[in-house]
Formats: sequence, C-alpha cells, structure tokens
Amino acid sequence: MAIRQTCSVTPVYVWEVPVRIFHWVNAIALVVLAVTGYLIGNPPALLTQQEAYFGYWFGWVRFLHLASAYFFLFNWVFRIFWAFVGNSYARWDNFIPMTKAQWDEIVCVIKVDLLQMVCGPIKSVGHNALASTIYLVLFVASLFQILTGFALLDPMSQSLIPNLFSWFGVFFESEMTLRFWHHATLWFFILFVITHIYLVIYHDYVEARGVISSIVGGWKFIFNKHLE
Repeated sequence: MAIRQTCSVTPVYVWEVPVRIFHWVNAIALVVLAVTGYLIGNPPALLTQQEAYFGYWFGWVRFLHLASAYFFLFNWVFRIFWAFVGNSYARWDNFIPMTKAQWDEIVCVIKVDLLQMVCGPIKSVGHNALASTIYLVLFVASLFQILTGFALLDPMSQSLIPNLFSWFGVFFESEMTLRFWHHATLWFFILFVITHIYLVIYHDYVEARGVISSIVGGWKFIFNKHLE
C-alpha cells in the first residue's frame, strides 16, 4: 500500500488592525523624516532669481520633518500601549529573547539569512526571534531619535512636548554634538529599511506563508503535512 503525503493550509490571523496601522504610519513617517532630515543636515544650494522671502521650500521641509516627528512619537507611544493589550503576536514579551528556543531560532535564522545554510523549519508564526530582537533595537533607536530630536527643537519652541525633552540635551557636550548623533542615527534607520525590505521579500519567497500580504490583511498561512 503506497503512502501519499498531502498538505493542508491553515490561515492564522496574526497582525491585528492596530498593528497594521502602526506599521504603515511608522513606515510613512520614517521615509518623510529620513528625506527631510537629510535635507536639513545637508541643505542644497538652489539658485533662483526671485527674492528669498518668495521661496519657502526649506520652511516646508522643516515643517514636514516636525509634523512627521509628532506622528512618529504618538505612534510609538501607541505601540507601547498595544504591546500590553494586543494579541499574543503583538505583546512585549515576543521582543525579548528569554528562552533557549528563542536563542536557537536566532542562530537558525542567522544561518539561513546570512550564510544561506539549510536549517530546521522556523516555527514562529509572528516575527521570528531574530526579527523580534532587531525590532527591540529599532524601538530603542526610535526612542533615542525622539529624545534627541525634541531636545534640539526645545530651544526654538515654547510648546509643551519639546519642553518635556529639554533635559536630554544636558547629556551632550554641545548642541552640535546632539545634532551629530541625531543625524548619525538616521543612517541606522536607512540601513534597517533596506535590510527589512530585502528580508521580508526573501522570507516571503522561501517560506511562502504570506509574509508580505499579512501586513495588509493580517493573515499568515501555516502548511500542515499529512501522510495518507
């Protein structure tokens, strides 16, 4: 009697609507912040025949940077809240590797992603352990950008929120040093975005579990093998 192997697909609702909204708001805010932040740090010399007060393009660049910063801040605070009330895939303990199984999975994912080695199947339905750990680093880097960015804004603003972050500037020798580290961290985010897009496409291709579509619709797919 021949034994035949069959496969069934089980849809799993992983990313709730608030998580997906957070992701896309964060993505848009990061792009705007990166582009405008680079222009603020390296303003181009534009030649024009009109008077300077007729051109307000750099003012708009700065406005977009500050507006995106507020979206980034409130979105970040919301994600902290959802880390305590969201489903099991969104909760805070997913982002801190505390078990041997998580560390084993980190090693396994590194073998697959960086060394192109064959490793056992990645069992995580949500973020794998390495991705979760990197997101924790991203979360800390985001906090650093929030602190340094609003500390830079504080001397130029009488608003409540920038004034709340004025204390952070005392940890730096000068405003120039503060600005340097704020600008330098920008490149961490740029490298993260490039790597993130590549790995999402790669894992979507290798695992075929709907990694890309899940951040739009929320569903991932688990393949179950059966012997008949």
